[in-house]
Amino acid sequence: MAGPAAAREVMGNQRGTFMETSDFFHVRNGVLGPRSAQIEIGRAARSLIRHRLDAHRADLPRLVAGRLVPTSTWPDAGNLLVREHLRDVLLCPDAPAELHKAVDGIITRAVLAGARQRHSVMSRLLFRRRAMSALVQEAQARRRAGVAEPRDLLDVAVTGAGLAVDPGEAAEVYLSFLFATVGSLGFALGWSVYLVGTHPDTSTDEPSWIVREALRLWPVAWLFARRPSREHELAGVTVGPHDEVNVCLYLVHRHPRHWERPDEFEPRRWATPLHDPAFMPFGFGPHTCAGATVTMTLLQDLISIITRDWHLSVTATGNGPHLGPALAPPRFTAELHARGATARGGE
Repeated sequence: MAGPAAAREVMGNQRGTFMETSDFFHVRNGVLGPRSAQIEIGRAARSLIRHRLDAHRADLPRLVAGRLVPTSTWPDAGNLLVREHLRDVLLCPDAPAELHKAVDGIITRAVLAGARQRHSVMSRLLFRRRAMSALVQEAQARRRAGVAEPRDLLDVAVTGAGLAVDPGEAAEVYLSFLFATVGSLGFALGWSVYLVGTHPDTSTDEPSWIVREALRLWPVAWLFARRPSREHELAGVTVGPHDEVNVCLYLVHRHPRHWERPDEFEPRRWATPLHDPAFMPFGFGPHTCAGATVTMTLLQDLISIITRDWHLSVTATGNGPHLGPALAPPRFTAELHARGATARGGE
């Protein structure tokens, strides 16, 4: 589906014409539920991340200077910067060293763009088995000990809104958190940096405009699959339980009836608040990404620092975006030079 109206009908499912599902809470036995538990888990995760961001916002300029200056290789740099900033939320410092090692391995082997292609199928299977075993063992230990107040996202997954969550399913939900934060958030940062770096005239635009326009052009979560619960008409086509309907946000966000110059990067289009049905970077309906607000906050803070304090230049080194479950930016190198240093050099 590329039409905004039909896309919202599918994602919103207000008429109950599609099977209930979740893009985040998929586990080995289907979908973790009930829906009330999903909402509570999302709320707990959002609260934990927001507290971390509020408490450590002042650390961001130093983090940017330490990890991105003078040059950085993307999109990995974005993923690793997010991992560093949220490290204690992803896994508390007093978690077993072996588990920290496993989580770092998951990021380098499965989250970074193109990582899976750098390892053989057998190597990936063996590593996944070891990593899942470490996660399940820790989930079991935490469940036995009890969790009074979540310290990290694994605690959030284990508590499961009061449910007796199977440790294996808790581990799978935790992996979803890992991919959503380090993966999707890192890629969204990468697109913002890439686009403002290749369009230097936009570097003085509002960071919120830059981030929204990057998410419009290149939505990281770009394809959503739904299965009809019964036969019905959708955008003039008959669909039924044996069909799969795919909503392509890449096309929705570039729909020519809803956007002027839809394929161009123009952050200033957001100078006037837009409430357009053709913009849904975090999904739509009951399963909209629970972390959308905190995601936007961190992205805008980082882009504000990069464009305010540094001269940014970008050199593309890849052949195009990385197409997978997440839409990752192409390989590129970013250079940052302090604005004050440049000004003094020109005096």
